This record gives sequence, C-alpha cells and structure tokens, in this order.
Amino acid sequence: MEIASFSLVNYKFDKVELNLENLKPNTTFAIDFNPSGVFLKDKRIYVLTFLFKAVDSTSNIESILIRCKALYSFKEATSIEDIPPFFYNNAIAILFPYVRAFVSTVTLQANIQPLVLPTLNLSDLQEVLKKNSTTE
Repeated sequence: MEIASFSLVNYKFDKVELNLENLKPNTTFAIDFNPSGVFLKDKRIYVLTFLFKAVDSTSNIESILIRCKALYSFKEATSIEDIPPFFYNNAIAILFPYVRAFVSTVTLQANIQPLVLPTLNLSDLQEVLKKNSTTE
C-alpha cells in the first residue's frame, strides 16, 4: 500500500462571531467560504485557514463568522511547488465535514433554528485556495 503524500494533523476553530440580534424566525442566509493557506517549508506543514460566513439575506447583515485552521503535514514536499495539485481540493473536502458539524452545533447552542449546511461540492474552491496560498 502506498503511503499518503499528506495527512490532517489537527484542526481548531479559533474564531466564532455570532450577530443574532434582531434575527427573524426562518431567516434565509447567503453563505460564503473563503480558504487560504500558508506552507511552512521548514516544518513541511500547510496551514489551511477556512472562513465561513452567513449573511442574513433580508438585512444583508453578517450573522455568522467562523474560522477554522487545519494543519496538514507532508512527507516529501519541501516547497509550495512540491505540493501535489490534488491537495487543494482534498484538503477542503477533508475539513468541510468538521466545519459543517460545527456550524450546526454552534447555531443550535445559540438557541436559534440550527443552520444545517447541506453536503456541498466545494471543488471550485481549490483554485481560490491555490491562489490564496503563500509560503514561509
């Protein structure tokens, strides 16, 4: 069996902002995702920062902002150019179920109707992530 070229080491939600003041029942949200990343070449670690935003469609007020940071380690990549192209799509796909569950949990605990994100194909975000990647 071939050893994976990268693996998820850890993730954490380091920023959660809720602005639920004047939120009406059955509010619909426009949702947005913004991924970015930094490759730490000395450690062979890629730090993926994944921002989730939900904006009240009626008032245009940002109601939910959640930031998740995930660490991925690489076996052989020593520069950002060595990162395999499939990483960008797969890193998001690996992290998204955790973000999805957290969004549901935090909105449920806030005692509002939980925001349950559907299973989404986020493959379009791979180019955004690649463009928003830097190295240190």
